[in-house]
Amino acid sequence: MSVLVRLLGEVGTEVDGRPVDLGTPKQRCVLAALAVDAGRVVPVERLVERISGTEGAARSRATLHSYISRLRRSLADASSVSIVRRSGGYALIADTIEPVTDLHRFRDLCTQARGDDADAVSSWTEALALWRGQPLTGVDGAWAEAERDRLVLERQAAEHDLADALLRLGKGGQLVSELSGRSAQQPLDERVAAQYMLALHQVGRTIDALEQYRQVRARLVEELGTEPGTALQELHQQLLTADCALTTAVRARTATPRQLPMAPTPFVGRRGELELLDASAVVTAIAGSGGVGKTWLALHWAHQNLHRFPDGQLYVDLRGFSPDGDLLDPTAAVRGFLDALGVESGRIPIEPHAQTALFRSLVAGKRMLLVLDNAADTTQVTPLLPGSGSCTVLVTSRNRLPGLVTGHGARHLSLDVLDDAAAHDLLVARLGAAQVSSEPDAADELVRLCGGFPLALSIIAGRVHTYSGSSLPTVALELRECMLDVLDEGDPVASLPAVLSLSYNVLTSEQALVFGLLAIAPGPDIGLPAAACLTGLSHARTRTVLRGLEQASLISQDASGRYSLHDLIRRYAASRELAADVREAALRRVVGFYLHTAHAADRLVHLHRVDIELDPPDCALSLPDAAAAMQWFRTEHLCVLAAQHTASTLGWLKAVWQLAWSLSTFHQLRGHHHDQIATWQAALSATDPAVRVLGHRQLGIAHTELGRHPEAMDHLRQALTLAEQQGDETAQAHTHTVLGRAYEQQGDDRRSLEHCVRALELCRALGNQVWEARALNGVGWAAARLGEHDLAREHCLAALDLHRAHHDPSGEAGVLDSLGYIAHLAGDHEVAVAHYRESLALQRELAFDYGIAEVLSSLGAPHAALGQHDEARAVWQEALEIYQQQGRAEEAERIQERLDTLE
Repeated sequence: MSVLVRLLGEVGTEVDGRPVDLGTPKQRCVLAALAVDAGRVVPVERLVERISGTEGAARSRATLHSYISRLRRSLADASSVSIVRRSGGYALIADTIEPVTDLHRFRDLCTQARGDDADAVSSWTEALALWRGQPLTGVDGAWAEAERDRLVLERQAAEHDLADALLRLGKGGQLVSELSGRSAQQPLDERVAAQYMLALHQVGRTIDALEQYRQVRARLVEELGTEPGTALQELHQQLLTADCALTTAVRARTATPRQLPMAPTPFVGRRGELELLDASAVVTAIAGSGGVGKTWLALHWAHQNLHRFPDGQLYVDLRGFSPDGDLLDPTAAVRGFLDALGVESGRIPIEPHAQTALFRSLVAGKRMLLVLDNAADTTQVTPLLPGSGSCTVLVTSRNRLPGLVTGHGARHLSLDVLDDAAAHDLLVARLGAAQVSSEPDAADELVRLCGGFPLALSIIAGRVHTYSGSSLPTVALELRECMLDVLDEGDPVASLPAVLSLSYNVLTSEQALVFGLLAIAPGPDIGLPAAACLTGLSHARTRTVLRGLEQASLISQDASGRYSLHDLIRRYAASRELAADVREAALRRVVGFYLHTAHAADRLVHLHRVDIELDPPDCALSLPDAAAAMQWFRTEHLCVLAAQHTASTLGWLKAVWQLAWSLSTFHQLRGHHHDQIATWQAALSATDPAVRVLGHRQLGIAHTELGRHPEAMDHLRQALTLAEQQGDETAQAHTHTVLGRAYEQQGDDRRSLEHCVRALELCRALGNQVWEARALNGVGWAAARLGEHDLAREHCLAALDLHRAHHDPSGEAGVLDSLGYIAHLAGDHEVAVAHYRESLALQRELAFDYGIAEVLSSLGAPHAALGQHDEARAVWQEALEIYQQQGRAEEAERIQERLDTLE
């Protein structure tokens, strides 16, 4: 069965020569959008943009599936062609060896036009015969128009090549009429002029050929201020002298530049980036840090797409970041391009702007690729941009070149490190599958240590190849011990520190200082307020400096505005020397920022907690309410943990326990029990007895929640003993409350009630009504578990009144949960649902995920008891998702069993 998708004319499909009904114009557009990249995945985003443009993309996404389904039905008889769903998009796939589209057949025939002229004429003639009018006829939209223009240029290039071959065979008589029209349409194209003149001469019209030269020369002088090129002048002279060797002028004129360096090997990954390049923006700026693979990506894509640039490829290394710091002047680059395009030195104007104008005139309308590698800035690139949209330009730079994006409409492609799979593939490609598979653990460790940095992985592979006795485990060990030394081979091309130094050396002194400070900042990333404290600069100045480092591709900023360094770049930055006093002052400021902001956030979340006294802050962030405080904790959690580690390492013991205190409420509400244990273990190094009581109690709480009962009881008994020895009734009261919870977890409800009652007695003696309310709730809960429902309800209602009187929503939510539990045990399921719903609303308002999950888990039971299975299923499903997100496997398993029971 023969299947052909037609694009070079009206869009359509033929099966054994019979047309297939493709349906609506939109469906034809979908087919065309897939067929121009037949055999390759077209991402959904690009597909919907091709169908409806950027403005209609959202609407088209919703209908894309229906278009695809209808097209599949239309193509049902074309069994050798199918539309398949692949990761991220769709692809038109053919089972045949032959190209399935006339476009791809056309390109293959043009590529085959090699060897003698007779064979070339045959191939080009067959290729051009595939055209049946304007390409993509019947398909509208911006994408179709742009693609149509590109395809027309491809056809024109083939027509020019066919004309040259026919002229070399002496068949100019077949071309006179066609070349007359082409010359009128392109009056400044010297290639067309030479072809027309030679065709006229071959049919005996030499005088007309000489007149054509006179007209072309006059227009070139008038419009461009330049004489015709040597090839055209020589053809004119040959016509005057009746020289028989006239074909040499045509041959000289048809030479095209092929300046691309060798294609990089091996090349792995980058599928998404390659697809983005396939979208054919006129100018694409590929930005990324040194050694991340920008040049390799540009060259790999260029070699894979040579067929798209029949008029040649130009390449220049602009030396924006080179060891000798010698930038290539753009004037020199333009002169190099003119030489490559065959312009004789006598025709090249003296003034740089005139050279640029001549360059743009020569490439106007041509389908050429320009690779401008290693650019320093937009100023260096601008003179090298062609004036014609027919050319494609790839620019690589460590700078993000915002001026190129803003001023010239370039598309920005930010190149990041390889993912783990691609990094592993690179090791396999460099070292061989046998070696990597024989030492899988070491290979995985190398991938992790190199963090997906292509240059680092290549250096490691080169080290294994170069040094006898090197194995993956030994190199991994060396990398762990002295990473930057291992990645420095002494050769600037094979040294990550040397490559990074080229970016570092062009920083201002202020940027270099901030770069070094970011390397020692606690945490995996940093927000602007913390960065301002770290640097000691204003927010505005800090933002400016960070923007400069980001444009230099030394740091990155995510969608939420947080800044980070790749681990290898962080190590390099940390190797830059910082004065000891500068380093310590910066760390004190940033640790103080995290401490004071965490403390303030905790006070918003837990209004009635016993407070601690901090030293005056250098800087801190002001938060408006409890919800904002919880969001800040979620965002900064890892950084606050790292700040405590920094304080511990530097011996700042007071900050260590104060940070642990400030994190405690968040850890409990979010279920971060392991982090709670780690922070309070560090805090126990404090010598203050009151802090040790607090530390043992917090550790007891965390171990209790994790079901580690012996460890929990050991810490709680130490806490109670120390509190009694110090006569601290407040600490005793809180410790009895926690002991009540611990005994409940162990199933000893009677002893749990005893400790809750003792806590209540102490809180009443202390006169703190909020603490009394929490103790009342504890007694109520323990009594409910013992079946003493009336006693339980009485204590919990008293607790609810106190919490509401003191505007304590957190305590109120906890009591409502207890009342729901009591009502459910008593068989009052509707009342239970009402109490749980009130508690849930408060928990959601406060963003207490741990409490939300607990209430949802409890709420399902009264719904199920009332026969409200859909409601029970909904709340248990949400609880299950939260438990899974929190890694609480035991609770998740319990909820799943309840869901299975409903089924």
